[in-house]
Amino acid sequence: MSTSQFTERETEVYYDAEDVVYREIWDPNGSVHWGVFDESTGSDFLKAGANLNHIMARRGGIDTKATVLDIGCGNGNACTWLYENTGCKVVGIDLSGVRVEGAKERLKTLVPDVQAHVSFEKASATDLPFGDGAFTHVWSQASFYHIPDKQKTLEEAYRVLAPGGTLVFDDLYKPRPDISENAWKHVYERLLFDTPFNFTSYQDALQEAGFQVLEAHNYSHHLKLSYLHLSDVASQRIGGHLTERSEYLAHAYKETALAVDTREIGWALYICRK
Repeated sequence: MSTSQFTERETEVYYDAEDVVYREIWDPNGSVHWGVFDESTGSDFLKAGANLNHIMARRGGIDTKATVLDIGCGNGNACTWLYENTGCKVVGIDLSGVRVEGAKERLKTLVPDVQAHVSFEKASATDLPFGDGAFTHVWSQASFYHIPDKQKTLEEAYRVLAPGGTLVFDDLYKPRPDISENAWKHVYERLLFDTPFNFTSYQDALQEAGFQVLEAHNYSHHLKLSYLHLSDVASQRIGGHLTERSEYLAHAYKETALAVDTREIGWALYICRK
């Protein structure tokens, strides 16, 4: 059952078109996910993003024996990071053909050892082209919120995991049902998503799909810090070749940070076992 008025096709078109913008504002290397800030990162957004990678890999128990499916792999940065930092085997999937092709082209420039352990496919999270129990881990960063049929996504993640396998992912949630027009415009409509889940009901949905929820962390404060940083970067890009888009995003990102304060958007990390 769909839980959003937006479609996967709209998401695909959005990310095909927005890749250049994300590289300009988020990360020149193409990483598109939020960060977790602490003493080791200071206010550095890219370090905070890498910190999230380390947290997820460590808490997910990903090591050299792991076979990982990255749902919503984007440009493939997390896939190569996972192999380089844990030695695992990784398959990345994404709806965006532009991003998948970009990931494949980048992979060709890397050493043969990386190429032997990392691969990419264009696919939907609601219809994964893999057999039952194919992976020890399913990993996803800033992707599930785009998928209209979230319950089907969780069921597919469960299906492709081996018994005892781990789902480690972060996602946006809706802290309360009454969303202001301003938050809807600058957060939900801008990102082409809606969700029926709050922090707790998301865990209920995971359990309904068959998972045991091992950990649930509310990272909303870090979402706010991420968007305040991104708003500042977008403001600095005004006057360049992306002036109009940068002006819009500088404002929208600031409004997204405010929506965290008003409890109209939240961000969480979940670690689950099959």
